[in-house]
Amino acid sequence: MGPAHVVGATVIDGSGRDPGNLDITIENGRITQLGASSAHGERLDAGGLTMTPGLIDAHVHLGVSSPIQPHFSFQISAAEIAADIFATAGATLDAGFTTVRDTGGIDGGVVTAIAKGKVRGPRVLSCGPVQCQIGGHGYYGAEWEPTELWSSHHIPGLCALSMMAGNADELRHNVREAFRRGASFLKLCVTGGVVGAHDRLTDTQFTVEEIAVAVQEAAARNTYVTVHAHNNEGIRNAIEAGVRCVEHGTSLDESTAALMAAREVALVPTFAVVEQVLHDTAGAGLAESTRDRAKGVREQMTKALAVAKHAGVRIGLGSDLIGPAQDRRGRELSLRAALETPMEALVAATRTNAEILGLSGQVGVITPGAQADLVLWNGNPLEDPELFSDPTNAVLVIQAGEIVKDLR
Repeated sequence: MGPAHVVGATVIDGSGRDPGNLDITIENGRITQLGASSAHGERLDAGGLTMTPGLIDAHVHLGVSSPIQPHFSFQISAAEIAADIFATAGATLDAGFTTVRDTGGIDGGVVTAIAKGKVRGPRVLSCGPVQCQIGGHGYYGAEWEPTELWSSHHIPGLCALSMMAGNADELRHNVREAFRRGASFLKLCVTGGVVGAHDRLTDTQFTVEEIAVAVQEAAARNTYVTVHAHNNEGIRNAIEAGVRCVEHGTSLDESTAALMAAREVALVPTFAVVEQVLHDTAGAGLAESTRDRAKGVREQMTKALAVAKHAGVRIGLGSDLIGPAQDRRGRELSLRAALETPMEALVAATRTNAEILGLSGQVGVITPGAQADLVLWNGNPLEDPELFSDPTNAVLVIQAGEIVKDLR
């Protein structure tokens, strides 16, 4: 798309400021001007629509787009797994998400295929395979299966859910391997999880000394570590080791939240996946026992969100959707809007997530110099945040100045 002017929309710029009526000028994939412009270019009439920045999901699993148990027990071909991954990537764009942070599951080949435009999808920052301790959260091999066979479940260049480490040296080897495969940050599992068979939510995993090895390796590459963590002991271990972000944070208490705020550690709560596991366990390809593990998590996470807000923690937004049903990613914003305000949910999914991803000012805001990632919504999601839940409400999606979805 050449120079263009999007005119007539109500603009919510991602900063938290009240909406305004602004024309947006786009050139060379970036926003160049706000307000009326006399420059030449295509005129795109957006009267009656609401514009937001392209949404950002800070916790996705593109590589876990097939039914989970069949996927990890060799019942689905590589071709079908690839088809499912690419379908999820396209559906993510269609839901209004132009940038995502993949927190485990895809290998670098998928990131490259999307970046080259061979597959429709958002801009992807990926940790590659999740780093786990032997038998910890992220391991989905059968109980009889020796740990060393787990890596044979990887499909190089396509999907690699997790790598197992038995000590700090093995973890160092694994994170270097993740970076070799194109990871741009690291993710470790430091507690048990909801979707797991070998552990409990109350378990802690990896020692402070082990987590610190990953932090050291990330710092050497000018990047950071985020951790999957549900309980306070695991979160505190991770903070002591120097991580920059916590995913889920389900049982977060006041003293741990205060520590997170003091150390400038961000939190990414994940409500949509809890709803998914409770209401569509089989649809995700999970055993019914998973539902029992999820009971009470929503209530705890709701309390944790309030505790984190009160402590002044930077709070992003992530859906954590898994399995084939990842087309309604915006549900996370609708759920958060009911717990906070619609504006707070939108800012979390735009400006705050951009800060957490290290892309502050580049994406997640409508301002001169930023990437022209824009979504035009049918209606005003600040007045009706349920609009975010239905991808058909994202009438027009622009990514880096190119129209990638148009339902006008």
